[in-house]
Amino acid sequence: MKAVVKTQFQLPGQESLYTGKVRDVYSLDNGYLVMVATDRISAFDVVLPEGIPCKGQVLNQLAAQFLDLTADILPNWKVAVPDPMVTIGWRCEPYKVEMVVRGYLAGHAWREYKSGKRSLCGVPLPDGLRENEKLPHPIITPTTKAAEGHDEDISKEEIIARGIVPADEYEQLERYTLALFQRGTQIAARKGLILVDTKYEFGKKDGRIILMDEIHTPDSSRYFYAEGYEERLRKGEHQRQLSKEFVREWLMAGGFQGREGEKVPEMTPEVVSGITDRYIELYQKLSDTPFVPAGGEDVSARIEANILKFLQNQ
Repeated sequence: MKAVVKTQFQLPGQESLYTGKVRDVYSLDNGYLVMVATDRISAFDVVLPEGIPCKGQVLNQLAAQFLDLTADILPNWKVAVPDPMVTIGWRCEPYKVEMVVRGYLAGHAWREYKSGKRSLCGVPLPDGLRENEKLPHPIITPTTKAAEGHDEDISKEEIIARGIVPADEYEQLERYTLALFQRGTQIAARKGLILVDTKYEFGKKDGRIILMDEIHTPDSSRYFYAEGYEERLRKGEHQRQLSKEFVREWLMAGGFQGREGEKVPEMTPEVVSGITDRYIELYQKLSDTPFVPAGGEDVSARIEANILKFLQNQ
């Protein structure tokens, strides 16, 4: 299958097209956002040179399922999924922070801890923790939402002091974040997985807080296999995981962490195929439905036709 790394549609009522690291987002004059999950892949805030076939479909379909499974906690932006790689929903006014929640000391948090830091985004961490160890309780470590470049860690106190989010609304975002993480943890546990950490994005529509974007996908979350977790932790071994962290580890092994002057290692067909397989594996583990590649002779044409069909029926 060929990866879809870019779309350039002209949709009815289209006001703008925003190209993110992974998604192409079309704003329409009727208040809808048309979000196309492309097969682009990013790491260290850099879009990698090769697309990953099936990745967009995996992300879009998993996110849609998890939005439905958490809709009782708070309303979300989703209206319809007219194509396996497309979600259409309401345009919201986004909060300019991402709510990162961590149940285990892994990834970026571990790298900070290992460097000697005992506070992350203003949240104190005890001495003596090991990599991938479960934290005493989930912690929220927000980041800024950078239009370009790197997101940056920020504390709750800074967010409120700088007026990025009003204090009362930030408290509500924290409550929603912890409730969503608990739900995601329960769903993962039923599948033999551990939800290690994830991020949520929120916005406002008609005065209400709305859950936006994707949730609990391998791009926004880190999962460990529950089986063997304790033994691997005890032995100090790497955890068997399903997340994008394996891509970051492959890049770091090749000398790339997104810094100036560094070069992305060659993404051979074997590397690309392996990443596709890992994304599909996570889908099969998390979803109650089997993964069926949508395919088609011309995937971009299929996507556009399905979007137009939905819009014509509105």
